[in-house]
Amino acid sequence: MTAAPGPGPDPVDALLSAWRTELPDVLRPTTELSKRIAQLAGALDAATRGVLPELGLTVAEFDILVALRRVGEPYRMKPNELVRALLLSSGGISNVVNHLAGRGLVLREPSPDDGRSTMIRLTPDGVRTAERAVRANADAHEAVFAEASPTAVNAAARALREVGVHRRPVPRPIRTGRNPSRS
Repeated sequence: MTAAPGPGPDPVDALLSAWRTELPDVLRPTTELSKRIAQLAGALDAATRGVLPELGLTVAEFDILVALRRVGEPYRMKPNELVRALLLSSGGISNVVNHLAGRGLVLREPSPDDGRSTMIRLTPDGVRTAERAVRANADAHEAVFAEASPTAVNAAARALREVGVHRRPVPRPIRTGRNPSRS
């Protein structure tokens, strides 16, 4: 596991160097990759969180708005579909939907298939807000990769697709109270 050619040592290189000295048997072929993915995920999350306040949105509100926009017209889903799509609790979805409804971004309406259930639908203002948020998020993410060449970005995407195809269910980690991406 050697550092890839690039601009020079970075925090992941320092972390790997420390483990090579202190406990080399903990290093695996996937260690550098997992640390770099965690570092990149943190940068992308920070970029998203950085643009949402400008739009008056929380992360959960953003997630719901873009999930509804992503399904296409008429931009609606059942609450349980949102729960599955976003991996949030039904109570959490309900609270966020209530807040978005209060702002006029979504409506609750009867399901056309089953009058006993409801659908969550974007309003025209919700569609506009979702589209502004998706564009702002895409711009923020692009800024994270600004120093990388398009060739490098495409190669990284292909490589991550390849390693992701072979993913298996992850065993439950042992809880240590520490953030595993920082170990």
